[in-house]
Amino acid sequence: MRSFFTIITSSTSIGHHLFSRLSSRRSHSVSLNLTLNRHTPPPMAATEESLRRNLAEMLSAVDSQGSSVRALKASKAPKTEIDAAIEALNRLKLEKSSIERQLQSIVSGNGADNSVTREAFRQAVANTLERRLFYIPSFKIYRGVAGLYDYGPPGCAVKSNVLSFWRQHFVLEEDMLEVDCPCVTPEVVLKASGHVDKFTDLMVKDEKTGTCYRADHLLKDFCKDKLEKDLSISAEKAAELKQVLATLDDFSAEELGAKIKEYGIIAPDTKNPLSDPYPFNLMFQTSIGPSGLTPGYMRPETAQGIFVNFKDLYYYNGNKLPFAAAQIGQAFRNEISPRQGLLRVREFTLAEIEHFVDPEDKSHPKYSEVVNLEFLMFPREEQMSGQSARNIPLGEAVSKGIVNNQTLGYFIGRVYLFLTRLGIDKKRMRFRQHLANEMAHYAADCWDAEIECSYGWIECVGIADRSAFDLKAHTDRSGVALVAQEKFLEPKELEELVIVPVKKELGLAFRGNQKNVVEALEAMNEKEAMDMKAELESKGEVEFYVCTLEKNVCIKKNMLSISKEKKKVHHRVFTPSVIEPSFGIGRIIYCLYEHSFYTRPSKAGDEQLNVFRFPPLVAPIKCTVFPLVQCQKYDEVAKVISKSLKVAGISHKIDITGTSIGKRYARTDELGVPFAITVDKTSSVTIRERDSKDQIRVNVDEAASVVNAVIDGQRTWEDIWSSYPHHSEECEE
Repeated sequence: MRSFFTIITSSTSIGHHLFSRLSSRRSHSVSLNLTLNRHTPPPMAATEESLRRNLAEMLSAVDSQGSSVRALKASKAPKTEIDAAIEALNRLKLEKSSIERQLQSIVSGNGADNSVTREAFRQAVANTLERRLFYIPSFKIYRGVAGLYDYGPPGCAVKSNVLSFWRQHFVLEEDMLEVDCPCVTPEVVLKASGHVDKFTDLMVKDEKTGTCYRADHLLKDFCKDKLEKDLSISAEKAAELKQVLATLDDFSAEELGAKIKEYGIIAPDTKNPLSDPYPFNLMFQTSIGPSGLTPGYMRPETAQGIFVNFKDLYYYNGNKLPFAAAQIGQAFRNEISPRQGLLRVREFTLAEIEHFVDPEDKSHPKYSEVVNLEFLMFPREEQMSGQSARNIPLGEAVSKGIVNNQTLGYFIGRVYLFLTRLGIDKKRMRFRQHLANEMAHYAADCWDAEIECSYGWIECVGIADRSAFDLKAHTDRSGVALVAQEKFLEPKELEELVIVPVKKELGLAFRGNQKNVVEALEAMNEKEAMDMKAELESKGEVEFYVCTLEKNVCIKKNMLSISKEKKKVHHRVFTPSVIEPSFGIGRIIYCLYEHSFYTRPSKAGDEQLNVFRFPPLVAPIKCTVFPLVQCQKYDEVAKVISKSLKVAGISHKIDITGTSIGKRYARTDELGVPFAITVDKTSSVTIRERDSKDQIRVNVDEAASVVNAVIDGQRTWEDIWSSYPHHSEECEE
């Protein structure tokens, strides 16, 4: 079945010529006819840029020829000349239309021979998902709430299967420590992590109605609509809009506001002017306890619960690094303008990993298992220069420093394997590196696994080297040292930083805040401390920011001493770095729905039947059991097979309705059920595979084991197909 994203470039000849206006009517007609009759070889592969340039030239030629026709008519030229000029004009218009069709094909992402648009495809998927109860809007009888959805029975099953495989692929195979922390989080925790101050999106308001919009979404929509619907824009303008889309996440509030004004973007619903962009915090605020004195938030991510438990997890792991902790749970974000179905919601499931590692050694013992993988990667240099993602071997990306370190590279490879095993199309998945200003200042490197669907490229997994920021932030705020130790086999002589606060002087200067200042001074790293020493020696005092007081204080030379001393040490104390893969489960599942969906004609050819080609791994129901006709002896066989399937732990469904077998097949195909067992005899049954519709015949007592072998990955369907008698009678409608 052809994908709706396939791009087919027409071989229609594209005019590369310009028509100049000539003073002589007769010579103009002859020249024009000669030009039109000259054969122009079709291009091998027309690009968007070349098509836009050709279209601009053709529009100019049409305008010029139209003027010539009008001039001929005004001067009452011979009818033959006027007819020839009109014929030439019509041929130019036809060629212009051909270029427009090719350009529209490319910018909309659809093949020239494919009439299914992205919107129509998306609607077909959404209608099927809602009708078969994969998901539905929450509180539907009360008209629902934007950004909230309920998963129905098949949706719950798909989600459960995805999460089960996630646990197997990561938690079990990597010996991770799984935790489960509360959704309600005290404000102090999220203050330390930076979420209270910085977890924001830029918002604009309709200046008359007060309706709120995400500023970057409005700019993104404008650029995409202009590129896809306005074929007359120049190649240069198209390149500018693409550059805006490529660097949009890098825009400040001022830059966003300037672009919105430059492009004349207004409120989409009312056409009213918009305010300047300003930050809006995305967390749901609450209070803990009846007094309302303990502020809190619904967690925007699960990671903070792991960070604050680091000390206990490190002890549980035998005080050894590296180790990883994992958590699956709900997260909450008060989105400004939720849209795109399951892709942007206010409550969602995250699966996050925090892999703690020595910052001086980010190698990984299992890196060799992924080093030879090759897939689409989109480094920041290619993004900034307007290039496209390209296939890069993972080992090459790490060795050349495109990916910062082995552990980060290892998890990128593991994420790729996880997504492709789920059924994500590897040709429509890429790993995009964050732009320099898109990353947090403390991050060493960040990549997003992006999956293409009808909404474009969607970030589904983030893989970041967050350095030691999180543990240091919670150490500073809580006063509890979240550190690790490396014990040396033999003592080492090291130059150690020694910071000695003079508590008497600090007490006189800061009184009740003395403890906060002392803790902040003692927490300085070597560079900060030596920079302070140099400034104290040259100026006698220095401004110093104390994060627990949230202000600068003046530190004088007599308040502390800073030096380096050589000591024999038996261990090294350090704050671990963390590599964080973070999975948006709902987004992955939605992209899986689109990548798995296709239609095929019924046997009669009078309708299109919907099919989800889920791998058995994630299919909501693994198998159905159909008695061919309503008959007690067949029903008894079906019950025996059902019992065997239950013992094997295979989810299944028995359908004993009197509906034709073809319609029952179609119903289960629409749910993505990979196998159907049809009871048409008492001693043997047929097993049908969903996508090929091939059928084999097996003994009744073998049916469950055959299905189980394919579902567990012990055998492939091709292997099964070659091992059992084929059943050629296809009873489908």
